[in-house]
Amino acid sequence: MTALIDALAADPLFLGIATAALGLLVGSFLNVVILRLPRMLEAGWQAEARELLDLQAADAPPERKLSLTSPASCCPGCGAAIRPWQNIPVLSWLALRGRCASCRTAISIQYPLVELLSAAVSAVCVWRFGWSLQLAAALLFSWMLIALTVIDLRETLLPDDLTLPLMWIGLAASTVGLFVGMSASIWGAIAGYLSLWSIYHLFRIATGKHGMGYGDFKLMAALGAWFGAAALPLMLLLSSLVGALVGLSLIVFRKHDRNVPIPFGPYLAGAGWLMLIWGDQLSGMVTGR
Repeated sequence: MTALIDALAADPLFLGIATAALGLLVGSFLNVVILRLPRMLEAGWQAEARELLDLQAADAPPERKLSLTSPASCCPGCGAAIRPWQNIPVLSWLALRGRCASCRTAISIQYPLVELLSAAVSAVCVWRFGWSLQLAAALLFSWMLIALTVIDLRETLLPDDLTLPLMWIGLAASTVGLFVGMSASIWGAIAGYLSLWSIYHLFRIATGKHGMGYGDFKLMAALGAWFGAAALPLMLLLSSLVGALVGLSLIVFRKHDRNVPIPFGPYLAGAGWLMLIWGDQLSGMVTGR
C-alpha cells in the first residue's frame, strides 16, 4: 500500500489515470444516489405525514424498504437483476447498446454521462491540486455537486441530506485552512444563505411569486463555507448569467413555459466548481489584476 501511494504521488500521469478510474466508479454510485435518494426522502415524508395525521397502518400503502445499498439494482422495465458484468461504468452501457439485456428497455444515457463527468472532474482536480489533502476535499466537493446537479435537474430538489453535509464539510475544512480560514468560512456560510434568502423575499414581495427554493439558499451557504464570503458575489454573478442565458434560450428556442420553474441549483453548482478550480483567475479577471 505504501509503495502504491508513493507511486501515485511521484507520477502525475499515474495519479490522474487512477483518480479518473476512481471517478468512474464513484459516478456509478452517484447514479444510485441520484435515483434513490429522492424516493427515499419521499417515502420518509409520507411516513411522517401518516403519523402526523394519525392514519392507521391499514390506510398506509405497502411499504417497500429502500436504501442506497438495497435492494440490488434491477431493470425498471422487467425487474431483471443487473449482473456485475452489466454494471461496469460506461463500458457495460456501450456493450449493451444502451438497452436492458433481458427486455431491451432503453437505459438512460444519464448513467454513462454521470460516470464520464465524474471521471473528468476528478482528473481536473488532480491536475489542479496534485497529491494533497486539498485533492481529497476537492474530489468529495465535486462528486457531491454532481449528485446535487442531476437531482435538481430531474426533481427540482436540492436535498438537505447533501447540501447540509456539504456545508459542514466546508466548515470543517476551514479549521485546517484548506481553502479559506475559519472566520471567512463561517461568514461565507451565513452570507451565502442570507444573500439568496433576501433575493427570494424581495422577489416574492415585488411579484407575489416564489423565485427559488430553500435548497438554493443552503447550497449557497455551503459554497460560502468552502470559499468564503468574498467569493459569493462572483459565484452569484456567474450562476445568474448562465442561468439567465439558458432560461431565455429555453423560452425562445424550445418554447419553454416561462411559468414552469427552471432549477437554479445546477448553475450554483457549476459556479462553485469553477471557483474551486479557477477561483484566483476568475477573481483576477473581475478585478483587473
